[in-house]
Amino acid sequence: MGLPKRVRIVEVGPRDGLQNEAQTVPTETKIEFIRRLAASGLKTIEATAFVSPKWVPQMADHAEVLRGLPHEGGVSYPVLVPNLRGFEEAVAAGATEVAVFAAASETFSQRNINCSIAESLDRFVPVFAAARAANVQVRGYVSCVLGCPYEGEINPDKVADVAAALFERGCYEVSLGDTIGVGTPNRTIALIQTVAGRMPVDRLAGHFHDTYGQALANIYAALTLGVQIFDASVSGLGGCPYAPGATGNVATEDLLYMLIGMGIETGVDLDRLIAAGGFICEKLGRQTQSRVARARARSS
Repeated sequence: MGLPKRVRIVEVGPRDGLQNEAQTVPTETKIEFIRRLAASGLKTIEATAFVSPKWVPQMADHAEVLRGLPHEGGVSYPVLVPNLRGFEEAVAAGATEVAVFAAASETFSQRNINCSIAESLDRFVPVFAAARAANVQVRGYVSCVLGCPYEGEINPDKVADVAAALFERGCYEVSLGDTIGVGTPNRTIALIQTVAGRMPVDRLAGHFHDTYGQALANIYAALTLGVQIFDASVSGLGGCPYAPGATGNVATEDLLYMLIGMGIETGVDLDRLIAAGGFICEKLGRQTQSRVARARARSS
Protein backbone atom coordinates (compact mmCIF):
# COMPACT_ATOMS: atom_id res chain seq x y z
CA MET A 1 0.00 0.00 0.00
CA GLY A 2 1.33 3.42 -0.95
CA LEU A 3 1.59 6.35 1.40
CA PRO A 4 -1.44 8.65 1.68
CA LYS A 5 -1.31 11.91 -0.25
CA ARG A 6 -2.89 13.86 2.58
CA VAL A 7 -2.93 13.56 6.37
CA ARG A 8 -5.28 15.19 8.85
CA ILE A 9 -3.56 16.31 12.05
CA VAL A 10 -5.69 16.40 15.19
CA GLU A 11 -4.11 18.93 17.53
CA VAL A 12 -4.59 17.87 21.15
CA GLY A 13 -2.33 20.41 22.86
CA PRO A 14 -5.08 22.60 24.38
CA ARG A 15 -6.58 19.58 26.16
CA ASP A 16 -4.07 16.74 26.43
CA GLY A 17 -1.17 19.17 26.53
CA LEU A 18 -2.47 21.50 29.23
CA GLN A 19 -4.52 19.18 31.46
CA ASN A 20 -1.58 18.20 33.68
CA GLU A 21 -0.07 21.65 34.10
CA ALA A 22 0.22 22.52 37.79
CA GLN A 23 -0.18 26.23 37.14
CA THR A 24 -3.62 27.45 36.15
CA VAL A 25 -3.59 28.67 32.57
CA PRO A 26 -5.93 31.69 32.20
CA THR A 27 -8.97 31.19 30.02
CA GLU A 28 -7.99 34.03 27.70
CA THR A 29 -4.57 32.43 27.18
CA LYS A 30 -6.19 29.11 26.21
CA ILE A 31 -8.49 30.84 23.75
CA GLU A 32 -5.64 32.81 22.17
CA PHE A 33 -3.56 29.63 21.97
CA ILE A 34 -6.34 27.83 20.10
CA ARG A 35 -6.85 30.82 17.80
CA ARG A 36 -3.18 30.73 16.86
CA LEU A 37 -3.31 26.99 16.21
CA ALA A 38 -6.32 27.51 13.94
CA ALA A 39 -4.49 30.31 12.12
CA SER A 40 -1.74 27.81 11.24
CA GLY A 41 -4.24 25.84 9.18
CA LEU A 42 -5.15 23.08 11.64
CA LYS A 43 -8.76 22.04 11.10
CA THR A 44 -9.30 19.77 14.13
CA ILE A 45 -8.28 21.13 17.53
CA GLU A 46 -9.30 19.35 20.72
CA ALA A 47 -10.23 22.36 22.80
CA THR A 48 -10.99 21.17 26.33
CA ALA A 49 -12.60 18.47 28.46
CA PHE A 50 -15.99 18.53 30.16
CA VAL A 51 -14.80 16.59 33.17
CA SER A 52 -15.13 17.27 36.86
CA PRO A 53 -12.85 20.12 38.06
CA LYS A 54 -12.22 17.95 41.10
CA TRP A 55 -10.28 15.50 38.95
CA VAL A 56 -8.86 17.87 36.30
CA PRO A 57 -8.76 21.42 37.71
CA GLN A 58 -7.12 22.80 34.55
CA MET A 59 -10.29 22.09 32.57
CA ALA A 60 -12.66 23.85 35.00
CA ASP A 61 -13.24 26.68 32.49
CA HIS A 62 -14.31 24.30 29.70
CA ALA A 63 -17.57 26.11 28.88
CA GLU A 64 -15.91 29.53 28.79
CA VAL A 65 -13.16 28.25 26.49
CA LEU A 66 -15.55 26.63 24.05
CA ARG A 67 -17.86 29.63 23.96
CA GLY A 68 -14.90 31.93 23.32
CA LEU A 69 -13.73 30.22 20.16
CA PRO A 70 -14.47 31.43 16.62
CA HIS A 71 -16.77 28.90 14.95
CA GLU A 72 -15.92 29.62 11.36
CA GLY A 73 -13.29 28.67 8.82
CA GLY A 74 -14.18 25.00 8.85
CA VAL A 75 -12.36 24.33 12.16
CA SER A 76 -13.75 21.62 14.43
CA TYR A 77 -13.24 21.80 18.20
CA PRO A 78 -13.93 18.36 19.70
CA VAL A 79 -14.13 18.18 23.49
CA LEU A 80 -13.59 15.20 25.77
CA VAL A 81 -16.64 13.95 27.71
CA PRO A 82 -16.64 11.13 30.31
CA ASN A 83 -20.39 10.50 30.48
CA LEU A 84 -23.86 11.78 29.58
CA ARG A 85 -23.66 14.67 32.02
CA GLY A 86 -20.42 15.87 30.44
CA PHE A 87 -21.98 15.49 27.01
CA GLU A 88 -25.01 17.57 27.95
CA GLU A 89 -22.81 20.33 29.40
CA ALA A 90 -20.66 20.31 26.28
CA VAL A 91 -23.63 20.61 23.92
CA ALA A 92 -25.07 23.42 26.05
CA ALA A 93 -21.77 25.27 25.55
CA GLY A 94 -21.96 24.81 21.78
CA ALA A 95 -20.03 21.59 21.13
CA THR A 96 -20.66 19.97 17.75
CA GLU A 97 -18.16 17.15 18.29
CA VAL A 98 -17.19 15.20 21.40
CA ALA A 99 -14.69 12.48 22.22
CA VAL A 100 -15.12 9.47 24.49
CA PHE A 101 -12.36 7.28 25.86
CA ALA A 102 -11.81 3.67 26.83
CA ALA A 103 -8.74 1.54 27.54
CA ALA A 104 -7.39 -1.74 26.23
CA SER A 105 -6.09 -2.57 29.72
CA GLU A 106 -8.45 -3.59 32.54
CA THR A 107 -6.11 -2.29 35.22
CA PHE A 108 -5.61 1.05 33.50
CA SER A 109 -9.39 1.39 33.06
CA GLN A 110 -9.90 0.83 36.78
CA ARG A 111 -7.16 3.30 37.75
CA ASN A 112 -8.21 5.91 35.19
CA ILE A 113 -12.02 5.89 35.29
CA ASN A 114 -12.80 3.49 38.14
CA CYS A 115 -14.63 0.89 36.09
CA SER A 116 -14.00 -2.11 33.86
CA ILE A 117 -13.63 -1.85 30.08
CA ALA A 118 -17.11 -3.32 29.59
CA GLU A 119 -18.60 -0.89 32.10
CA SER A 120 -16.89 2.04 30.39
CA LEU A 121 -18.38 1.05 27.04
CA ASP A 122 -21.84 0.69 28.60
CA ARG A 123 -21.43 4.12 30.16
CA PHE A 124 -21.21 5.64 26.68
CA VAL A 125 -24.41 4.05 25.32
CA PRO A 126 -26.58 7.03 26.38
CA VAL A 127 -23.92 9.41 25.05
CA PHE A 128 -24.11 7.83 21.60
CA ALA A 129 -27.92 7.98 21.68
CA ALA A 130 -27.92 11.64 22.72
CA ALA A 131 -25.28 12.47 20.11
CA ARG A 132 -27.37 10.94 17.33
CA ALA A 133 -30.40 12.92 18.47
CA ALA A 134 -28.40 16.16 18.61
CA ASN A 135 -26.45 15.52 15.37
CA VAL A 136 -23.15 15.65 17.26
CA GLN A 137 -20.17 13.66 16.02
CA VAL A 138 -18.40 11.31 18.41
CA ARG A 139 -14.71 10.45 18.25
CA GLY A 140 -13.27 7.55 20.22
CA TYR A 141 -9.97 7.02 22.04
CA VAL A 142 -8.43 3.74 23.12
CA SER A 143 -5.61 4.04 25.68
CA CYS A 144 -2.67 1.68 26.27
CA VAL A 145 -2.82 0.09 22.82
CA LEU A 146 0.86 -0.92 22.80
CA GLY A 147 1.57 -1.18 26.50
CA CYS A 148 0.22 -0.50 29.98
CA PRO A 149 2.13 0.81 33.02
CA TYR A 150 0.47 -1.91 35.12
CA GLU A 151 0.00 -4.88 32.77
CA GLY A 152 2.89 -4.50 30.33
CA GLU A 153 2.42 -5.48 26.68
CA ILE A 154 -1.18 -5.51 25.43
CA ASN A 155 -2.55 -8.12 23.02
CA PRO A 156 -3.62 -6.42 19.75
CA ASP A 157 -6.81 -8.50 19.75
CA LYS A 158 -7.90 -6.76 22.98
CA VAL A 159 -7.33 -3.40 21.32
CA ALA A 160 -9.33 -4.49 18.29
CA ASP A 161 -12.22 -5.55 20.51
CA VAL A 162 -12.43 -2.15 22.17
CA ALA A 163 -11.87 -0.13 18.97
CA ALA A 164 -14.49 -2.12 17.06
CA ALA A 165 -16.97 -1.72 19.91
CA LEU A 166 -16.54 2.07 19.86
CA PHE A 167 -16.85 2.19 16.09
CA GLU A 168 -19.92 -0.04 15.98
CA ARG A 169 -21.65 1.96 18.71
CA GLY A 170 -21.25 5.27 16.94
CA CYS A 171 -17.71 6.69 16.82
CA TYR A 172 -16.96 8.02 13.35
CA GLU A 173 -13.24 7.40 13.96
CA VAL A 174 -11.15 5.78 16.67
CA SER A 175 -7.75 7.01 17.84
CA LEU A 176 -5.32 4.36 19.04
CA GLY A 177 -3.17 5.73 21.86
CA ASP A 178 0.29 4.52 22.82
CA THR A 179 -0.23 6.12 26.21
CA ILE A 180 3.20 5.31 27.67
CA GLY A 181 5.14 5.51 24.40
CA VAL A 182 6.58 1.99 24.41
CA GLY A 183 5.60 1.00 20.86
CA THR A 184 8.03 0.20 18.06
CA PRO A 185 7.35 0.06 14.30
CA ASN A 186 6.91 -3.71 14.02
CA ARG A 187 4.50 -3.79 16.94
CA THR A 188 2.66 -0.79 15.49
CA ILE A 189 2.25 -2.60 12.19
CA ALA A 190 0.91 -5.71 13.93
CA LEU A 191 -1.51 -3.55 15.91
CA ILE A 192 -2.84 -1.64 12.90
CA GLN A 193 -3.23 -4.80 10.85
CA THR A 194 -5.19 -6.47 13.65
CA VAL A 195 -7.50 -3.53 14.31
CA ALA A 196 -8.01 -2.91 10.56
CA GLY A 197 -9.35 -6.45 10.36
CA ARG A 198 -12.28 -5.31 12.50
CA MET A 199 -12.98 -1.79 11.19
CA PRO A 200 -12.00 0.39 8.19
CA VAL A 201 -8.41 1.61 8.30
CA ASP A 202 -9.51 5.06 7.09
CA ARG A 203 -11.44 5.39 10.34
CA LEU A 204 -8.35 4.84 12.46
CA ALA A 205 -6.10 7.52 13.92
CA GLY A 206 -2.72 7.18 15.61
CA HIS A 207 -1.90 8.83 18.95
CA PHE A 208 1.75 8.23 19.79
CA HIS A 209 3.67 9.42 22.83
CA ASP A 210 7.40 9.87 22.46
CA THR A 211 8.73 8.38 25.71
CA TYR A 212 11.37 6.28 23.95
CA GLY A 213 11.74 8.48 20.88
CA GLN A 214 9.71 6.11 18.70
CA ALA A 215 6.67 8.25 17.87
CA LEU A 216 7.69 9.38 14.37
CA ALA A 217 8.92 5.89 13.47
CA ASN A 218 5.59 4.46 14.60
CA ILE A 219 3.69 7.09 12.63
CA TYR A 220 5.66 6.19 9.51
CA ALA A 221 4.80 2.53 10.06
CA ALA A 222 1.11 3.42 10.37
CA LEU A 223 1.29 5.58 7.23
CA THR A 224 2.50 2.60 5.20
CA LEU A 225 -0.68 0.75 6.17
CA GLY A 226 -2.99 3.58 5.10
CA VAL A 227 -3.58 5.43 8.37
CA GLN A 228 -4.02 9.10 7.49
CA ILE A 229 -5.11 10.74 10.76
CA PHE A 230 -2.67 11.47 13.59
CA ASP A 231 -3.00 13.21 16.93
CA ALA A 232 -0.18 15.49 18.02
CA SER A 233 0.50 18.14 20.64
CA VAL A 234 2.28 21.36 19.74
CA SER A 235 5.68 21.67 21.42
CA GLY A 236 5.29 18.11 22.74
CA LEU A 237 3.12 19.26 25.64
CA GLY A 238 1.25 16.72 27.70
CA GLY A 239 1.40 13.36 29.38
CA CYS A 240 -0.93 11.17 31.38
CA PRO A 241 -1.58 11.49 35.15
CA TYR A 242 -2.35 7.76 35.36
CA ALA A 243 0.77 6.66 33.48
CA PRO A 244 3.83 7.60 35.58
CA GLY A 245 6.84 8.54 33.50
CA ALA A 246 4.98 8.95 30.22
CA THR A 247 6.10 11.98 28.27
CA GLY A 248 3.97 14.06 25.98
CA ASN A 249 2.59 13.32 22.58
CA VAL A 250 4.74 13.63 19.53
CA ALA A 251 5.31 17.34 18.86
CA THR A 252 3.05 18.60 16.10
CA GLU A 253 5.92 20.62 14.61
CA ASP A 254 8.08 17.50 14.28
CA LEU A 255 5.25 15.49 12.73
CA LEU A 256 4.49 18.28 10.27
CA TYR A 257 8.16 18.63 9.28
CA MET A 258 8.32 14.92 8.49
CA LEU A 259 5.09 14.99 6.47
CA ILE A 260 6.24 18.04 4.48
CA GLY A 261 9.52 16.27 3.72
CA MET A 262 7.58 13.25 2.48
CA GLY A 263 5.43 15.36 0.17
CA ILE A 264 2.26 14.63 2.15
CA GLU A 265 -0.23 17.48 2.28
CA THR A 266 -1.71 18.73 5.57
CA GLY A 267 -2.81 22.31 4.92
CA VAL A 268 -0.79 23.46 7.94
CA ASP A 269 1.85 26.20 7.87
CA LEU A 270 4.98 25.17 9.79
CA ASP A 271 6.14 28.69 10.69
CA ARG A 272 2.76 29.66 12.13
CA LEU A 273 2.59 26.38 14.02
CA ILE A 274 6.02 26.96 15.56
CA ALA A 275 4.89 30.46 16.56
CA ALA A 276 1.78 29.06 18.26
CA GLY A 277 3.98 26.62 20.17
CA GLY A 278 6.32 29.43 21.16
CA PHE A 279 3.38 31.45 22.46
CA ILE A 280 2.14 28.76 24.84
CA CYS A 281 5.63 27.75 25.97
CA GLU A 282 6.39 31.36 26.88
CA LYS A 283 3.16 31.54 28.88
CA LEU A 284 4.05 28.30 30.67
CA GLY A 285 7.65 29.38 31.28
CA ARG A 286 9.18 26.33 29.65
CA GLN A 287 11.18 25.21 26.64
CA THR A 288 9.57 23.51 23.67
CA GLN A 289 10.04 19.76 23.30
CA SER A 290 9.86 20.08 19.51
CA ARG A 291 13.19 19.27 17.85
CA VAL A 292 12.19 21.29 14.79
CA ALA A 293 11.34 24.39 16.83
CA ARG A 294 14.63 24.17 18.75
CA ALA A 295 16.61 23.74 15.52
CA ARG A 296 14.88 26.74 13.97
CA ALA A 297 15.63 28.84 17.05
CA ARG A 298 19.33 27.91 16.96
CA SER A 299 19.66 28.78 13.27
CA SER A 300 17.85 32.11 13.45
